[in-house]
Amino acid sequence: MLSKEELLAKDIPELEAIAQSVGAEFSKDDDKDTLVYAILDKDAENEGKAHPLGQKRHRTRISRTDTDHVYSVNGKNGENLDTKKEKKTTKKLFNDNPAPAEAVANDAPVGDTQEKEMTPEEILASIPKHRGRKSKAELEMIARAEAALKAKKEQTDMKDDNINNVEPETNEAEENVAPVVPEAEYQSSSADDKESNELISQLQQKVSEHNEANAPETAAPADSNGVWEGDPGDGTDFITVVDLPIEDQGALPNYDMLDRPTDEETATYVQKPETQQESNYDFSDIITANGVLEIMPDGYGFLRSSDYNYLSSPDDVYVANNIIKKYGLKTGDVVECHVRPPKAGERYFPLTSIDRINGRNPSEIRDRIPFEHLTPLFPDEKFNLTGDPKTTNLSTRIVDMFSPIGKGQRALIVAQPKTGKTILMKDIANAIAANHPEAYLMMLLIDERPEEVTDMSRTVNAEVIASTFDEPAERHVKIAGLVLEKAKRMVECGHDVVIFLDSITRLARAYNTVAPASGKVLTGGVDANALQKPKRFFGAARNIEGGGSLTIIATALIDTGSKMDEVIFEEFKGTGNMELQLDRSLSNKRIFPAVNLVASSTRRDDLLQDKTTLDRMWILRKNIADMTAIEAMNEIHDRVAHTKDNEEFLVSMNS
Repeated sequence: MLSKEELLAKDIPELEAIAQSVGAEFSKDDDKDTLVYAILDKDAENEGKAHPLGQKRHRTRISRTDTDHVYSVNGKNGENLDTKKEKKTTKKLFNDNPAPAEAVANDAPVGDTQEKEMTPEEILASIPKHRGRKSKAELEMIARAEAALKAKKEQTDMKDDNINNVEPETNEAEENVAPVVPEAEYQSSSADDKESNELISQLQQKVSEHNEANAPETAAPADSNGVWEGDPGDGTDFITVVDLPIEDQGALPNYDMLDRPTDEETATYVQKPETQQESNYDFSDIITANGVLEIMPDGYGFLRSSDYNYLSSPDDVYVANNIIKKYGLKTGDVVECHVRPPKAGERYFPLTSIDRINGRNPSEIRDRIPFEHLTPLFPDEKFNLTGDPKTTNLSTRIVDMFSPIGKGQRALIVAQPKTGKTILMKDIANAIAANHPEAYLMMLLIDERPEEVTDMSRTVNAEVIASTFDEPAERHVKIAGLVLEKAKRMVECGHDVVIFLDSITRLARAYNTVAPASGKVLTGGVDANALQKPKRFFGAARNIEGGGSLTIIATALIDTGSKMDEVIFEEFKGTGNMELQLDRSLSNKRIFPAVNLVASSTRRDDLLQDKTTLDRMWILRKNIADMTAIEAMNEIHDRVAHTKDNEEFLVSMNS
């Protein structure tokens, strides 16, 4: 019988030959698969005929077995309760009791059959029946048979009662044991068994002696007073039961069934001397920290670190609600404090005491005037950009003459792409930091390239807070808001703060992204309410009456090909009080700074410069008013470069 794979490996002629040999039906037109299945079907049919299924079994009658009798054994005396009718007669091997004299005298020689013992029923049945009076011998035999029959009946009834009172034990070993037959039932039938009988009798004697030796002693009976006869009367018959400890229990390993030590070992109890726990050292008011406070909606706050751009970080310090209310803290306050290590269940270092707030004593901060209620004024103190020779260059000198920057100025650097606005802003920041150490400078870079952030942080002496272009708009908005709040809190305390924002156009784009839709959209896809918060940011710059100022120098992008940038610039065009325009034509000719001198100016510059400088600058502006940006820069650039400072340049104008 071939398998399907073996048949498929053969050719059609071979398959036809195999089909003929097994007797399968096929035609010449059948294909290979049809021949294979025909052969397999025929093989299966032949196999079924050769090996038919088993026939139905006939029911067999189960013969009834006799019921086993339950018997009891008391001590070493056992008795078989089976009747002699139901037992097979076996030969006696030995007799426990000596035979009667009459039986010994009537014993026949070896090989003769013994006379069968007759039962009382058989005796009564064997008495011949005849008419008339029975003889004396027959009457005595009938009386003895009836007495024996009565005694046997009483004995049988008493044994049945004992059997009913005994509870059967369900032990498999006892069920398999053969019924006990008294040894007296076995009788020796030949003289060859005498030696065996002697050995058996000796064995029985030894067993009986052993049983007598091991038999339990009977308890002494008690007298009428309830006292045992063997009681000594001194109380020594009472034994005190005490649980004795196991000394080596802990030293013994516990093993499982595979001789592997278990994990749970019984450990011995050893009382160790109590050691006084050393008190932990109190680190409170030792660790100092500082940061910018951000108050949560629930009332508590955190001190954010500038190393993480004022975002959530492991260095955050928890400020409780009661401390915020006690000192009148606000979001943006710069707090110098002491903290303690967190306890179990705490995540942050909690604030314990405050040393200074915004550089001042906490007692001076509580009654400060809010920033919104301070009186704004025109800038009346100019930032000197040409005082330090190390930071003085051509760019700072030209900006200082044509567009002076005062404390509280709202300056807007309008620039096209690739005009050098970032480099110009970096020079201005270093000049202010070198000539005005009292001013606090912050460089806020929004949506800028990461390499520019690194370069700015390494070359500018200011605090750099950045959110690169790969960050979401929500982060841009959050960082800008926290920086503005910090600047406001410092201005409330009388500090001069300068914020360099690069760029306000991208910050307005971020606010437009996160602002909810109002339904009113301006040209370029700008929401009508999206520019409200950027305007508030740029409009916060002001000079405060009585001290303190916030100066914001922001860059605005134009000519980028985006309508949105044009709309943003038009919105901010009238909000600033100083405008510095850069020209792409100058940067293409590699003339730096690429400042359009004709279009750049500062409102109310008479408050920033002296009368002599104003007069000379008025004459200079009249001369360059009709020139183009390139002509004006060519006229001024060489003259400024050949003079030592701006005073020398203005003096040289008369010659």
